[in-house]
Amino acid sequence: MTSQGAAVRLCAGINGRGFVMGFRFCRRIGLGSGLFLCLTALVAGQPGAAQTSTLAQVGTAQAAAAPTPPATAAPSAAGSRISLDVLVTGNAGKPVAEMEPPDFTLLDNSQPRKILSFRRTDGTVGSRTDPPVEVIIVLDAVNLPYQAVTAQRLDIERFLRQNNGHLAQPVSIFVFSSQGLHVQPAPSKDGNALAATLDQSTGAMRSRGTAAGVYGLAEQFQSSIQNISGIAENEARKPGRKVLIWIGPGWPLLNDRHFIETNESKQTYFHSIVSLSKKLREARMTVYSIYAIVGVASRGLYEAYLKPVQDPRKTETGNLALQVLVNQTGGRVIDSSNDLPGQIASCIADIGPYYTLTFAPPPAARADEYHDLKVQVAQPGLTVRTNSGYYNQP
Repeated sequence: MTSQGAAVRLCAGINGRGFVMGFRFCRRIGLGSGLFLCLTALVAGQPGAAQTSTLAQVGTAQAAAAPTPPATAAPSAAGSRISLDVLVTGNAGKPVAEMEPPDFTLLDNSQPRKILSFRRTDGTVGSRTDPPVEVIIVLDAVNLPYQAVTAQRLDIERFLRQNNGHLAQPVSIFVFSSQGLHVQPAPSKDGNALAATLDQSTGAMRSRGTAAGVYGLAEQFQSSIQNISGIAENEARKPGRKVLIWIGPGWPLLNDRHFIETNESKQTYFHSIVSLSKKLREARMTVYSIYAIVGVASRGLYEAYLKPVQDPRKTETGNLALQVLVNQTGGRVIDSSNDLPGQIASCIADIGPYYTLTFAPPPAARADEYHDLKVQVAQPGLTVRTNSGYYNQP
């Protein structure tokens, strides 16, 4: 941006079908003229469809994901059921097995809620109901500088080639670049094959340029939210639980003085939060963040937005931060280190026995009514991780 000053009025978000609605860019002309030039840019593509292509087809046209079926009237939340995948760990951080329904208490807005169904699954091998937990590794080439992307790619390849390339869980590799989201055709336990494919994808790892200033930051934010929403929407079509490991610092929080949040943009962001929260839960996706913290200052930035948003007028872009989504899905933010393969292995170590609890939400007094969730266990010294809440509908 120039020294004349600039501002970006943020009007982006995801509508009810997952479509990013676009930014209105406003540049102030002169120091005191008060004039704005406004350009509205909408993201091309079908609503709710993530832009994807195979890693092996670098440079080819991106193939759109299967279009979302025509929308139908959604049943009321009071008449539906919500399922929660619950991870219980002991003092050593290992998943705890052999727990029974009486061991659990489910609180909805601090009120006990009846558990309608209970299922215990070994995520490493799966069951008749659920396949083994799928691991999705996203290499974020949009929000990392090119040199860091290269280093992270090589470290991911090191992880994939460990143990002679034999992976404990089916793994998918996604590369998120300025060209879009590139994915492999199917999950695989063949780490050597995945590493070879990733090595061939270097041409797809184009970082977004920094010369665009605040406009570039706004585009990074928009593209990032669009793509994680698209991943969740597509994964919701597949059975079973998923662990999404996002390798990168996350997208810009857009809390700089150059960004102007209007009442319209706050309402749009709030609807984005509601939509994304539901998609991640319905995809049964637990989000992990690696390479996300570079010192105490960075940690404090996202922690300021961890409190759930209940009033659209209090919505900020930081409420959509990657690390906030991690917290909401019961995942973990992994501190920075020089051992990325070890960090990935730490996330995958959480895969083991888990429990699926189903309950019926109460009638809601208004649309998008936030409900806090807590799952407690009778045995002391155990840690419980699951979704932290949901938005209820009348």
